[in-house]
Amino acid sequence: MANSKKQHRTVARGALRRFLHNRMAVVGLVIFLCIVALTVYAVFAVDFESTTAIDPPNRLQPPSAAHWFGTDEMGRDIFARILYGARYTLSISFAATLVAVVIGGIFGAAAGYVGGQVDTLIMSVMDVFMCLPSMLLAIAIVVALGNSVGNLIWAIGVSNIPKFARIVRSSVLSVRNTEYVQAAQVIGTPVIRIIFGHILRNCLGPVIVQATLIFAMAILSVSSLSFLGLGISSPTPEWGNMLSSARANMRNHAYMVIAPGMAILLSIFSLNLLGDGLRDAIDPKMEL
Repeated sequence: MANSKKQHRTVARGALRRFLHNRMAVVGLVIFLCIVALTVYAVFAVDFESTTAIDPPNRLQPPSAAHWFGTDEMGRDIFARILYGARYTLSISFAATLVAVVIGGIFGAAAGYVGGQVDTLIMSVMDVFMCLPSMLLAIAIVVALGNSVGNLIWAIGVSNIPKFARIVRSSVLSVRNTEYVQAAQVIGTPVIRIIFGHILRNCLGPVIVQATLIFAMAILSVSSLSFLGLGISSPTPEWGNMLSSARANMRNHAYMVIAPGMAILLSIFSLNLLGDGLRDAIDPKMEL
């Protein structure tokens, strides 16, 4: 047991060392942490009422010292709305990713470990879902269930379940017949404990990498659905509906589009860099 723990610590230190030597991955992590820090900062430094209150005398003001990103067609400060919009975009995306990880992980682990007809049934259902583009499936779910934060989370989460299920299944298949799993079966360890304590514990690498990539896609999905009027509705600030509201004035006031667009771009860019870095760091074949 002691040797096993020591080996796990050695592997973790090696992965951390490879990650820190990947400059682009570190850049992605720093950018994303800055976005999260600004989101937390908004809670204490910005009054939520200022992001929704209409102020006609200050409408369509260009970027200045008073309004760093300018004001929108209602006179609302765009910088404040970007900060508060991050709370909705990132929290909904994180919750949707968590739904996909948990449910997809359970289905994938069951299919990979049990095998047989259970594997065939679960993977057949996953294949049916994968026949539809995830964005189209999310739109269909939101339209069917209604426009709310909870339905938005479930729509994006459910549309990404098949991806996680297939990732986890393939990882479980690669370790299902290893010696430590067989030893656990011989001594009568409960199946649930084998799956979560022995198998999934050694499959976290691919799951974490896939989670960061799906998180990035969830941000795009949340913004897209809000842009189409199927997500967070104005005046509540959210990056997608801010883009939608700015369309009418984008020709003469481009800053209204640039600010939320760059927020989406930087978030997705940083998570993609982070995911690529984690993939390379977790891969034991990678050498410095």
